Amino acid sequence: MTQTLTKSTDQRIVLEGTWEHFKHLQKGYEGISRAKLTYYNGTIEIFMPGEDHATFTHVIGYLISTFLIDRGIAFKPTGDKTQEREGEVSAQADQSYWIGQQKPIPDLAIEVVFTSGNAAKLSKYGALGVSEVWFWEDGTLALYHLRDDGYQRINRSELPGLEALDLDLLKRCILVGETDLGRAVQMLRSQEGNHP
Repeated sequence: MTQTLTKSTDQRIVLEGTWEHFKHLQKGYEGISRAKLTYYNGTIEIFMPGEDHATFTHVIGYLISTFLIDRGIAFKPTGDKTQEREGEVSAQADQSYWIGQQKPIPDLAIEVVFTSGNAAKLSKYGALGVSEVWFWEDGTLALYHLRDDGYQRINRSELPGLEALDLDLLKRCILVGETDLGRAVQMLRSQEGNHP
């Protein structure tokens, strides 16, 4: 079957399988840099992001990094690095970060959502122990912080340094950044320029 793709088209395949099946598929996809594979609870997902997905991913990552740099907050962007708990879960965020000091699992995972819901992804990140997960979908940000009983929706980040980030400003900057990243960074810096 031949499929014509537009620049915004994401491709997603969902399969049932074991951890061993997942690891075999993961090895087969090693040479395909755009492919993201995840596993949780017997479900394997193969995802190939489209151009629009990639654009928003890069814009959000650049803006978050700019904010952290300007605030002098120690961080490391870990991008879409595979995060795993052997035999249980494997996930690749669109962007991820540790804040403060390096850890085996990032503090923050960011997902750009065009075609799938948040609930299943939260379960994966909960199994990994990621402190916060942010979803960018249809011009909005939804933030979740991990508590003892699972993720809770929050209005502002609870991660050190990021709690000062104006999310309404960030949303506006992301939308501007879709077509002009330089202008978006200038907007972020001019509005955040009065920080202590």
